[in-house]
Amino acid sequence: MPHDKSSDERQGVEVEVASRLRSRGVHLTERETDEELVELLDAVERFERAVERGGGDLMVDEPIGRAQPGEPDNPVFVLPPRGDGESVRAYLGRIAEATQRVATRRT
Repeated sequence: MPHDKSSDERQGVEVEVASRLRSRGVHLTERETDEELVELLDAVERFERAVERGGGDLMVDEPIGRAQPGEPDNPVFVLPPRGDGESVRAYLGRIAEATQRVATRRT
């Protein structure tokens, strides 16, 4: 049976995306689809861009693992943690709401 190189590449991308999400403090269940992982990463990156535009410092405001940051610049700059058992769709909605709060907050 021939080796499926595209499957290996897809798995490599999945591992990379999951690693990037975990490094930002996003809890994964290992049941997320490839598409859900990409959607999560896109949402987290939109949130981070909003924080940076708002003057936040991601090194201070990002969670470490599943722990929340100790002293964020502003609590609105902290990525909301994913709840135990929370679906990807629900979490994406909460990230979008948090992004909107960052984008519209007054300094």
